[in-house]
Amino acid sequence: MTVRLYDSQAQALRDFAPADPENVTMYVCGPTVQSGPHIGHVRAALSFDILRRWLAHRFGRVTFVRNVTDIDDKVLANATDAEPWWALAYRTELEFSRAYAAVGILPPTYEPRATASIPQMQELIERLIEAGHAYAAAGDVYFDVRSWEPYGALTHQSVDAMESATDADPRGKRDPRDFALWKGAKEGEPADAAWDSPWGAGRPGWHIECSAMSRRYLGPEFDIHGGGLDLRFPHHENELAQSTAAGDGFARYWVHNGLVTVGDQKMSKSLGNFLLADDVLRDTDPLVVRYALISAHYRSNLDITESTFAEADAALGRIRSFLQRAFRAGDGSAGWFAGADLPREFTAALDDDLAVPQALAVLHETVRRGNAALDAGDSALADDALRQVMAMVGVLDLDPTDAKWSAGSAASMATALHCLVTTMIHQRAEARATKDWAAADRIRDAIAAAGVVLEDGPSGTHWSLNNG
Repeated sequence: MTVRLYDSQAQALRDFAPADPENVTMYVCGPTVQSGPHIGHVRAALSFDILRRWLAHRFGRVTFVRNVTDIDDKVLANATDAEPWWALAYRTELEFSRAYAAVGILPPTYEPRATASIPQMQELIERLIEAGHAYAAAGDVYFDVRSWEPYGALTHQSVDAMESATDADPRGKRDPRDFALWKGAKEGEPADAAWDSPWGAGRPGWHIECSAMSRRYLGPEFDIHGGGLDLRFPHHENELAQSTAAGDGFARYWVHNGLVTVGDQKMSKSLGNFLLADDVLRDTDPLVVRYALISAHYRSNLDITESTFAEADAALGRIRSFLQRAFRAGDGSAGWFAGADLPREFTAALDDDLAVPQALAVLHETVRRGNAALDAGDSALADDALRQVMAMVGVLDLDPTDAKWSAGSAASMATALHCLVTTMIHQRAEARATKDWAAADRIRDAIAAAGVVLEDGPSGTHWSLNNG
């Protein structure tokens, strides 16, 4: 058993070996909750949901931490008199949680908010100052990038080639690339958005938050640090620098997911080309959304087109159809397939840097083989295929027979029923227009037999279900 992951720092595939073989430790950068999630946020969280599930399958236990950045320039900028920054942050956090839950993302082991770890951030800043890698100036504290020779090790850049850090007022910086660890309170900011510190009232910089929270919940060294590809610089580069400069081992593997694009352009709130998660989930079965967003390799960009969700729906339809056929053909008992072995090719795909597209190909080939066995009346082969399919959809959380997806299924069934009944109403109207009364009566009787009541009126024919 060898799991390989692409390590962004090494820029190569590496065999994954957790420090504790019985407990994989993961830290993933969570949302900055200044506004609701778009579909790119959901795709990122799903990438690490699949990785977490697979590592749990392989190693048995995963301690998974995903933070919430609830204090930030953007959170303060979006707050209003009617909705203070902390209320905005909490409301938005709940929106993210709902979107994650809708597509089956497991809740983290721990989900710390930045505002709950201010003392730990200050302690880390003090260690950096004492080590000569940070300095206080004009109420702020900055990391001295030139004091730490390995700075740039994650993205393999030289300091002189980097752009200036724009995360804080440069009023006290020695070098424009130095980044903020602590931001002094400014006039006009809410009084409750500042905390006392040895350097004056203020709040933490963005980068120090994750270093302090990962250390608090996972220790000075942990297995995997994850996040979006767009976080590699400056966020993750700065995390790595400040943590290692303070003497911590920090992340042993760096894993980054690709972005969601629209027309090959990164989905971004600043560009205005984003799809809100709430809108997508309102119009699309959540299981279809899950399938669509995991179907591309996690490191590749996923371009959303008009056909993205339709193709996912069709793929899930093939899986659902086979499971329905196989269950009808079997003895119908629940759980008889539990503990079935995963196909070797499926396991090899997920072991190889979480190659979900290849794993899905194995899943669909097994579905095809199972349907062929059912057509041929070979119950043994059909049962074997059913067991394997159930094992695979269980690992990926794509089981369309799982009751938790029933809300989405009910919506799909309601849409299908509406289309069928509307079509029959049109056919009945055409039969009546041509005075084919026998055909019109047959259609009405068929609709009535299905428990649908028709009401003819001046504005047309309307239908409803007979709940009696």
